[in-house]
Amino acid sequence: MKMNHKKFLTLLLSTLLLAGCTSDGGGSNDGLSGTVRVDGSSTVFPITMAVAEEFQNLHPNMNVPVGVSGTGGGFKKFSIGEIDINDASRPIKDKEKAKCVEYGIDYIEIAVAYDGLSVVTHPDNDFVDAITVEELNKIWHPESAVSNWSQVRAGWPDRDIVLFGAGSDSGTFDYFTKVVNGEEQLCRSDYMQSEDDNVLVKGVSGDKDSLAFFGYVYYKENAEKLKIVPVSYKGESAITPDETTINNGTYKPLSRPIFIYVSSAAAVRKEVQEFVKFYLKNAPQLVSEVGYVPLPDSDYEQSLKDFSAFVSNSEKSAEKAP
Repeated sequence: MKMNHKKFLTLLLSTLLLAGCTSDGGGSNDGLSGTVRVDGSSTVFPITMAVAEEFQNLHPNMNVPVGVSGTGGGFKKFSIGEIDINDASRPIKDKEKAKCVEYGIDYIEIAVAYDGLSVVTHPDNDFVDAITVEELNKIWHPESAVSNWSQVRAGWPDRDIVLFGAGSDSGTFDYFTKVVNGEEQLCRSDYMQSEDDNVLVKGVSGDKDSLAFFGYVYYKENAEKLKIVPVSYKGESAITPDETTINNGTYKPLSRPIFIYVSSAAAVRKEVQEFVKFYLKNAPQLVSEVGYVPLPDSDYEQSLKDFSAFVSNSEKSAEKAP
């Protein structure tokens, strides 16, 4: 069933918490009901929102609200048991693991897709045909003095550069700063920050001297408003992110897997089990549909097996709890 999920991306501009609509017909009223609480990465959001909509169409008595507080913001809630699933555009950090231990939250990490973190400019930019990781470092390092395009590369115009990028609670921010600047969270602060990638898209498309970074799907959904920039790494030829280069790893070092994290406390509930199974069984189609790159089918099959074992262990642990 082909669905148009672009409309859900635009809702990010006006709400911090989104719930999919239930179907007026064609769903299966099988008695499955309840709420699966999801929050976290705006990068993973389009996939999870697409899954949530389809799942709620099939099970009209289910409610799957999907928040977008960023990977770090989601983990803050996840680690104390406020949500069932965290969307994450990076692996969990040690301090987040420690918080989970403190609150007795076990979890399973499940990769759901590949993303190619994308560098973009305004479509009228006629001089940035490619950029190196070293030049990105020159722009984004906290000690950077770059305020003008001409300071980045000789021959580029003497015009102010206007920067947009992910906020510090974003897994995209963590990944970009680690790859480009050598350490997570190491970044200049004088740029327009947002956890909402659609805000960044709007900013870049409205300023001819803009430069930004965010997840590939937000470029793909807004390609007519943006210009994507090929990236060169360690002297190699510049590579443009697309489904092929992201999947085969040639778009480096900005290709990455993205995840969902499911808590053990949530995994004992039937509605959560069914949602995660539905997610993994339908991921190949829905991941492609919203513009990301699916994992190999065998990876989703293995994740289903791993999740079933995780559920079994979680249920045993719950039975032993006083």
